[in-house]
Amino acid sequence: RNGGEPASPPSRDQEAAAALLLKAMIQAAKSDGRIDPAEQKRLTENLGQATPEEMAFVRQELSAPIDVPGLCAQVPDGLQGQVYTMSLMAIDLDNRTEAQYLLTLAQGLGMERADVDAIHRHVGAPSLFA
Repeated sequence: RNGGEPASPPSRDQEAAAALLLKAMIQAAKSDGRIDPAEQKRLTENLGQATPEEMAFVRQELSAPIDVPGLCAQVPDGLQGQVYTMSLMAIDLDNRTEAQYLLTLAQGLGMERADVDAIHRHVGAPSLFA
């Protein structure tokens, strides 16, 4: 077979969406001021067989400041829930700083409280609003 690679290369839109989701995961992982080993493992698992360019992008994002408004401005309509879900899944929601980051992200993405709660229930994460 083809070693798990898709039959055709990803489109520019698919690549942009993948980069955006990775950026969302990295920002969420950095939101509490550090990336713990479990968060680092989740990030690298999502990279798969990364190219040197992709690894350079990750290093750049890891060293960049957290910019929730900038991230939200890049999210195309319809991808808000996916960006939020990937951010939530990138972290262990175990402190106030991460919760505040997710709340700011949800607000920046224009998400309703019920939608945020549904995502948290779906992935088995504690609610932000409990």
